[in-house]
Amino acid sequence: MPPRRSPGRRVGSSSPGSSGGAAGRGRPGGAGAAAALGTVGYGTYGVLRGPRLKRVTVPLAKLPRAAHGFRIAVVSDIHLGPTLGRAHTLRIVDTINSARPDLIAVVGDMVDGTVQDLGPAAEPLAGLEAPHGAFFVTGNHEYFSGADAWVDHVRELGMRPLENERVEIAGFDLAGVNDVAGESEGAGPDFAKALGDRDRGRASVLLAHQPIVIDDAVEHGVDLQLSGHTHGGQLWPGSLLAGLANPTVAGLERYGDTQLYVSRGAGAWGPPVRVGAPSDITIVQLASRQA
Repeated sequence: MPPRRSPGRRVGSSSPGSSGGAAGRGRPGGAGAAAALGTVGYGTYGVLRGPRLKRVTVPLAKLPRAAHGFRIAVVSDIHLGPTLGRAHTLRIVDTINSARPDLIAVVGDMVDGTVQDLGPAAEPLAGLEAPHGAFFVTGNHEYFSGADAWVDHVRELGMRPLENERVEIAGFDLAGVNDVAGESEGAGPDFAKALGDRDRGRASVLLAHQPIVIDDAVEHGVDLQLSGHTHGGQLWPGSLLAGLANPTVAGLERYGDTQLYVSRGAGAWGPPVRVGAPSDITIVQLASRQA
């Protein structure tokens, strides 16, 4: 939310016959407060309404012609909790399924609470549909909420956790690493395990919650990293802080031979408000240069 301006002072007389009395001085402040309240209200409505679909095409030099047009639904930072519950999950599932993606990637910060408390809110995720399945990697908030229990529960919901591992998808390798917050539990990201012995002639897509691991992705020859975590800043001054702490706050950028896409996320943390950083679910369409 933008900083509230102090009511401006009127220059000149404030005699009883002038317009510079108390009522006149109060109008600018009242208008500013109304604008701020309207901004917050709209930002709250945007969160509670649910994320909108965004579409991005990403060319990959090594992607074979047969995989041209492969679509990955990227959803991050769902943040199920006291405010965003089962109805929020249902909106997300409906939005993803309506896009009919080939694969679904849930890239961390799914929850803000334990399986015992939020299991029912997460249950609709079992309805996610994609021919190549749904995959999950941990975010930092999973480690505040019982990561091991959530990884087990994610499996029960039909998603496949990628815990420093990879799978071969038609046309590319899909890898996932644990979030850096897992280091405190001896379960941090292990890029050598996930990517060390793969055929670098194949295209690769990495799921990693935080954009800050991009240097490791570049070192291990990743073609595309899909991340979240930043919320696109969510609201001021978070946008400033996110820019200081992350190489990319939102969108697609290139680092050497590696491209990094950062989603703004589907939920909100703290106050359920977004200003200037609307929530999204992104359909990332891979493009072959051979097509």
